[in-house]
Amino acid sequence: MTKQPVFHLQQNQYPFSTLSRLFRVLAIFLAIFCLASSLVLAKDDDDDDDDDDDRGGRGSFCSQTASLLFGSCGFEVQDDFLKAQAICLNVADDAERKQCFTDATAARNESRQLCGGQRTARLDACESLGEARYDPNFDPALFDTDFTHPTNLNPYLPLRIGNTWEYAGGGESISIEVRNETKSIDGLTCIVIRDQVTKDDELVEDTDDWFAQAKNGDVYYCGEEVKDFESFDGDAPRLPELVSIDGSFKQGRDGDKGGISVLASPKLGQVFRQEFSPNNAEDIAEILSTTYMFGGNPELDRFVPRQLATRLCSGGNCVVTKEYSPLAPGVFERKYYAPGIGFFLQVKPDAGETVQLVSCNFDTRCNGLPTP
Repeated sequence: MTKQPVFHLQQNQYPFSTLSRLFRVLAIFLAIFCLASSLVLAKDDDDDDDDDDDRGGRGSFCSQTASLLFGSCGFEVQDDFLKAQAICLNVADDAERKQCFTDATAARNESRQLCGGQRTARLDACESLGEARYDPNFDPALFDTDFTHPTNLNPYLPLRIGNTWEYAGGGESISIEVRNETKSIDGLTCIVIRDQVTKDDELVEDTDDWFAQAKNGDVYYCGEEVKDFESFDGDAPRLPELVSIDGSFKQGRDGDKGGISVLASPKLGQVFRQEFSPNNAEDIAEILSTTYMFGGNPELDRFVPRQLATRLCSGGNCVVTKEYSPLAPGVFERKYYAPGIGFFLQVKPDAGETVQLVSCNFDTRCNGLPTP
């Protein structure tokens, strides 16, 4: 038997005159509703015209972006929660199903808190970055196309074809190579950097980074193709499987924008975006020192291997940056750069973890570097 709709009027439930009055009232209500809706939509259209310029925020584009991404994050959290509920609904065991729903609710609440923390972190970043629109100038005329003869080689990221760096720390080994390959991205000629990470002799990451060399020496980040791998017990043969491409982005694709990776002539206190792929990759860097040498600043010396820093920074000309992302509120790392070699140390102060350079193939200072 078909169930009657909730608002279905049963035959002879009301006399005809009463029904007529009801229909007239409903008609008047609907007319008023449609008129009000039209006025609201018209106002929205006018607001949208203004939104294209400012959204009424008087030029506070950075803060407005933070608010919009907060809203986006909330919708994503709810989407994930509904999917989790659908999964839980199909768990047959009562106890397991109940626990599944409990876990889904806890995950939603935790994600909501993260959304709020990200909004706060983005707003804090706006205070340093300023409120202007983020729209970096990627005019191809400002960049080199020949990486064999760069106009101004960046001393803190020397992108000479064939240069390699080897790093170790946290149980991982990292190999970085400047490939004899280029990729045209949004009109720019970008060189390919191969970044491979192994742990326990198994591949866990194989990423291609794309960098553009500005004629003033700055190196710009054009994007990256991230490939994370995992090996599983019980597999035969045990081979790395691709499990994630999270963090991948590309200048000009789906609104993604690159940024400055390494400045050629950094100034103390400079803050800049390294990449901007909303809710995916939003790294920011701040220059903490351009004259670092071991023993000059106790805070910057924390967790720094003295022998390594003494060898590479004896002239007091190393650069230290603070790098962080609003996507991980409160988490940051310091990176140390030596002129002529580039990045030689990463420190995560909160965890006390380090990743350090153990060799390179283009500078004699890399011979016999200390190991972790």
